[in-house]
Amino acid sequence: MSDARDLVAGDRAAVVAALTAALDAGDDILLVAHVNPDGDSLGSALALALALRTLGCRPRVSFDAEPFAVPRTLHFLAGQELLVDPVTITTRPGLVVCLDTASRSRLGRLARITSGSLVVVVDHQASNTRFGDLNLVDSEAASTSAMVVDLIDALGVALDADLAAAIYTGLVTDTGSFRFAATTPAVHRLAARLLATGIRHDLISRALWDTHRFGYLKLLGEVLGRARLEPEHDLAWTWCAQADLRNAGLDYDEIEGFIDTLRTASEAEVALICKQEGDVWKVSVRSRGASTSVRCAPASGVAATAWPPAS
Repeated sequence: MSDARDLVAGDRAAVVAALTAALDAGDDILLVAHVNPDGDSLGSALALALALRTLGCRPRVSFDAEPFAVPRTLHFLAGQELLVDPVTITTRPGLVVCLDTASRSRLGRLARITSGSLVVVVDHQASNTRFGDLNLVDSEAASTSAMVVDLIDALGVALDADLAAAIYTGLVTDTGSFRFAATTPAVHRLAARLLATGIRHDLISRALWDTHRFGYLKLLGEVLGRARLEPEHDLAWTWCAQADLRNAGLDYDEIEGFIDTLRTASEAEVALICKQEGDVWKVSVRSRGASTSVRCAPASGVAATAWPPAS
């Protein structure tokens, strides 16, 4: 095993020890997903929460979103009775576990909770800033949920269908339904193990990608209709304003998949969508390559133009 894998194994053991100590002490444990969580972040948090509950703990799970609500595509996940609105968290937990969160800023309003608590970070993003007291970061992992499986195994909790569904959700989200380069033989072995619990992977995929309100289809057409190709930057980009969402009767989280359609353009290596949430414009970037998006997005000139752009 390489030095890097040794370090990951050591960090994993430290995290398991922290979880076990908190369980033995009866500490309050809070599991936190990132702002406006996706399938990997929320799936990871709920999977670990369900495992901890099996061991006699009643953990809480939270994330920052306005309004505080689970994205429609993730309503099928079990364990949502453990969710708490961040505004109701008034005391410092003994242990805070941040899932799939690369930096403290990605906690949103919950960043304040990390002060005075033991903070554990579990993440697979290479950009992670290691802001925790304990940091389990494995950039070779296909998803954070795949890392959570190792923690659950180490805690001695058997996988059931509810746990498996949450983990599988994270796995298929971050591998693009096993299309991305992160899909390895180990990923398929894990998927087979999860499917063996009896989960309906077809229903999970349908909920995640193949079920939309009619307004989604109409708005997708509008957003793609205004897309621009910037050949000099190898970029295809577009935008979606708050008024567009309001007219379509959609919530912000429902348009997460727009960029996956835009990124199929063969003439561009990078896809970018500017999305307005309230008074803030946020940028989603996807790249066919490993790092092109990081280089290309700032160079695109999008941020330097008058904003929002004219239709």
